[in-house]
Amino acid sequence: MMNRIGRRWVAAFGLAVMTAACGSGDATSEGEQASPIERAPTPKSEFTAEELEATLDALVAEINEGGVEPMQMAILLKDLGGFFLPISTGANRAMGELGVTGNVLGPSGQGFDQQQRAEAQAEQIGQAVVDGAEGIGVSPFGDAIAAGIDEAVASGVPVVTLDTDAKGSKRDIYVGTISELAGVTAGETLLALLPPAPGTVVIHGADDPSWVDGMSRMAGARDVLEPAGYTIVVRAITWSPQGEAADVEAMKAQIETADPPVVGLLGLHNVSYRCAMAAEAAGATELPVVAFDFEPKTVEYMRQGLIKATHTQRQYYAGYLVPYILYGMKIIGIDATKAILAPRIDDEGRFNVGLDVVPWDKVDEYNTFLDSIGVTQ
Repeated sequence: MMNRIGRRWVAAFGLAVMTAACGSGDATSEGEQASPIERAPTPKSEFTAEELEATLDALVAEINEGGVEPMQMAILLKDLGGFFLPISTGANRAMGELGVTGNVLGPSGQGFDQQQRAEAQAEQIGQAVVDGAEGIGVSPFGDAIAAGIDEAVASGVPVVTLDTDAKGSKRDIYVGTISELAGVTAGETLLALLPPAPGTVVIHGADDPSWVDGMSRMAGARDVLEPAGYTIVVRAITWSPQGEAADVEAMKAQIETADPPVVGLLGLHNVSYRCAMAAEAAGATELPVVAFDFEPKTVEYMRQGLIKATHTQRQYYAGYLVPYILYGMKIIGIDATKAILAPRIDDEGRFNVGLDVVPWDKVDEYNTFLDSIGVTQ
C-alpha cells in the first residue's frame, strides 16, 4: 500500500498534470506567454537520485529560457508491466508535467519470436512518425529496429533508446543502466564484504558472448574482483522453468569443492536470490551474498540477512528522463540538450542513470522511497 507521503505526492503530481495540460501545452492568447514547465517535486530520501534531479532541473531551466511549445511524442516499450511498470510510470508522469501529446505504448504484437517483435517495433516507429511524433523513445527488441530508428532520424525525428540500446543505429542518446559500470558497482559492493584474498567468488551471471549486456556486466565485476586477488568461478544462469533447482545445485557444489574456498557470491541479474539459496543449501549462510534487482525473493532473503545488499536499476528515472530529453531536443536543440546531459554521457552516447545500492537493513526505507514516488520496483 502507498503510504501517506506517497499519496500526498501523487495528489501533487495530479495537480501538476492538470496544470501542464491546461497551461504549458496549450496555445496562448496573443501577447500572453505560455506558463513555464514545472516539475512536481520529488520527495527527499537517502535514495533520491540527487545528481539526476539536478540534471533535470538544469534541463528544465534551459527549456523555459527557450520558450514552451506544444509537442507530440511516442514512448515505445517492450512491455507495460513487470520490470517496465516503473518506466511507464515515470514516462507518463513526465509527459503530464510537460503537457505534451502522446502515449506510452507496449509491443504491437504478442507471441512473436525476437526477430518478429523487433520488426513489429520498427513498424511502430514508422507509424509514430506518420502520426506526427516529433520525438520517439524506444526500448529496442534488437538491432533489427535499427533501420526504423535511422529512418525516423533521417526524417528529422530524434530517437532516444532506453533500458536496452541499439548501438548500430543513429539513435541520439541511450538512457539507462550501463552494464559494465553496473558490474563494477556490484563487484565493489561485494569486495567491501570479503575477507582478504586469496579466496574464490562465485558469480551467477552470463557466459554467452551473444548476450552483450550480460557479458559486459560480468566483465565489470571481474575487473574489480580479479585484480584484488580473488579466483572467479561462474555459474551461467539457467533461464528455463527448471533453472532454479539446477542453479542452486551447481552453486552448492561450487561452494563445497572450490579451491581456494569460496568467500562470497555475487548475482548479477534478477534471479540473484539463487545465490542465497545455494549458500543455505551448502550450510554456508555466513558467506556474504550480493544480488541484483529487487525481486520479492531477493527482498525475503535480505530481510533474513542472507543477502547483504542488492542493486536496483532506477527504471523510474529512465522513464521519467526520456520525455524531458525529447522535449529539450525540440525546444533548445539536440546539441544543447546533450551539453546539459554531458557529465553523465560516455563516448558511445549513453546516459548513465546509475544504480541504487540497497543494504539488507534498508529494505523498509527503500520501499518507503518507492511508495513516495508511486512505483513498485
